[in-house]
Amino acid sequence: MEILIITGPPYSGKGTQCEILKTKLGFNHISTGDRIRKEKDEKTSIGKAMTEYEENGNLVPDHIMQKLIGQIIDENSNAKGIILDGYPRTKAQVDTILNLLIERKLGIKAVINIDVPKEELLARAQKRAVSSNRKDDLNSDIHLKRIEIFEAATRPAIDYMKGKFKVVDINGLGTIENITTAISETLNACR
Repeated sequence: MEILIITGPPYSGKGTQCEILKTKLGFNHISTGDRIRKEKDEKTSIGKAMTEYEENGNLVPDHIMQKLIGQIIDENSNAKGIILDGYPRTKAQVDTILNLLIERKLGIKAVINIDVPKEELLARAQKRAVSSNRKDDLNSDIHLKRIEIFEAATRPAIDYMKGKFKVVDINGLGTIENITTAISETLNACR
């Protein structure tokens, strides 16, 4: 099984690109945000532990995410590959994914970082709040907080991954098709 990581700031279009890549590659798309919401909705033990963190715009603690990501990888062990969307988000989570991969004798095909300027992210956040029915998207203070958390925690994690995996920065401005083409070209070069 191959693993592809798609990262970037909130509202950068990661989910959209993952859904397109899912079809193109035949991989399973694992949105950690969607999975967290599912765990919370189903009131699983992991979901209950996550509730207070996400609703306040905070990241879920690493030990809880490690348990969830290990479970996700194991559930998809027979897949051609998986696309991890939204994980890892911290340096500690990078180390966690490395340990999980070593334990399971798996590797990372590539890490795609979709880069979008803050002003565009905020505009996209407002559009998503209107188009989606997610209560966590309705508060503009949470939009800013998520972007600030990304800059403080995830941007350094992406830099940290550059020493461990093949990380490619993709310009997240432009049409969905142009961004998909840039990602596809990158992945073709990884073969």
